Amino acid sequence: MTITLYELVGVDAARPFSPHCWKVAFALAHKGLDFTTVPLPFTQIGAIEGGATKTVPLIRDGETLVGDSFAIALHLEEAYPDRPSLFGGEGGVALSRFIEKWANATLVPFVGASLLPEIHAALEEDDQAYFRQTREARFGGALEDVARGREERLEAFRNALVPLRAVVKRQPFLGGEGPLFADYIVAGVFQWARVISPFPFIAEDDPVADWFERCLELHDGLGRRVPAA
Repeated sequence: MTITLYELVGVDAARPFSPHCWKVAFALAHKGLDFTTVPLPFTQIGAIEGGATKTVPLIRDGETLVGDSFAIALHLEEAYPDRPSLFGGEGGVALSRFIEKWANATLVPFVGASLLPEIHAALEEDDQAYFRQTREARFGGALEDVARGREERLEAFRNALVPLRAVVKRQPFLGGEGPLFADYIVAGVFQWARVISPFPFIAEDDPVADWFERCLELHDGLGRRVPAA
């Protein structure tokens, strides 16, 4: 049975950009599961599946609905134990939770703030109004003002990649010789940036850039099928 993934898009339905939806797409492909996607703008999410969620990703797997990217990964691991593991055991689940906390604390704040005007520009008109209202309330200022100065803050962001850089300089993936969900958590953030903006979050000569290129090639080039901004 084909799994349905509800994912976030802007004007171009072929360019999903949510980091959390990308985590799930990578996870489904990792498991070798057939899935179809339902692209949705922000303002239509609340109407899907009888109002089952206010956010995506959301998957329908037969009679089961699962939201939240980590919960979806856990569901896939439990429901399809005969497929390649996303975690490599219970220890991998715990480590992936750490990676998610690290990414949300270290990567997402800078990337998210930096992308605000470009995300807004990629949305349909109704979504633009929703996005500006909600994000300006969240960040406490105009989208353009929040993003301003990202060039000056870029060096500090790149310095914060030291733990990731040290690991992927020694081995192909965070998961070792092959990727695990931990890789998809971080790759989802950089794919978010790649799809929305040409801003150079990663230096070209950084081992992190090489690791991300390897992630884009995974699963028959799933990530690369969406061209960079």
